[in-house]
Amino acid sequence: QMPKTYLMILAASSIRFVPFNILMKMATLSSMARCPLRQRTKTFSIRSFASDDSLFKTALNDLHKELGGDMVPFAGYELPVLYKGEMGGVMKEHVWCRSDGKASLFDVSHMGQIRWHGKDRAEFLEKVVVGDIAGLNDGSSCLSVITNEKGGIMDDTVITNAGDHIYMVVNGATKFGDMKHFEEQMARFSDLHVEMEYLEDSMQLLAIQGPGAAATIEKILPAGFDLTNMAFMQGTETTLDGVEGCRITRCGYTGEDGFEISMPWESAPAIFSKLL
Repeated sequence: QMPKTYLMILAASSIRFVPFNILMKMATLSSMARCPLRQRTKTFSIRSFASDDSLFKTALNDLHKELGGDMVPFAGYELPVLYKGEMGGVMKEHVWCRSDGKASLFDVSHMGQIRWHGKDRAEFLEKVVVGDIAGLNDGSSCLSVITNEKGGIMDDTVITNAGDHIYMVVNGATKFGDMKHFEEQMARFSDLHVEMEYLEDSMQLLAIQGPGAAATIEKILPAGFDLTNMAFMQGTETTLDGVEGCRITRCGYTGEDGFEISMPWESAPAIFSKLL
């Protein structure tokens, strides 16, 4: 019998700190250039952060407000910086995520999810990130950094060999700059067959972190899913709460056990509520 697990919803900013100067730099970037031939991306642009109306909203925006989220501009999105109430606040949320039998739920849908296609996708990525991408086994992930032409670090990223494509997650505040850099490098290495597919907000991203994360996530996994033998930095496509086209990766940035799950926009509120 699984032990009882206690789950708390935490603010996305509890996972990743984004320097204010980066946010301001992102706010001044112009709309992105179109990709060259043989390379496919979705078009994207950056909104002004002048008012709440100009901020992006995740599929869970209404639920955050109902649960007492203190909503603020974060990486161009309206997200909770913390939750009000007896169990809310940065310190209590931090401690909860690290307590035995407990887990925390983060909405990290502001982050950039990218699929890479084409026979030269791994070769291209090894020109813009650090690591042996071509050597990743099917389902294996690695933490890497995106570098500029001089080798300077632009962002960190998690990259997964998803079999027929490569799945990448980048930080929300820097995703548009990252993709602009990718497009520039695709133009530079135009002899490589590679396509970048930015998933925009069509796919939402949640993180379940803490000692009780595995017991929590089992509630929405299909029967027979072997979570026990799923190693850290392993990912796969699966159904979540019966929803097709989802993905789970055992990873996280809290120092605890945890998972990141990706699901369609329209299914995110129901999956979120089921986890709570």
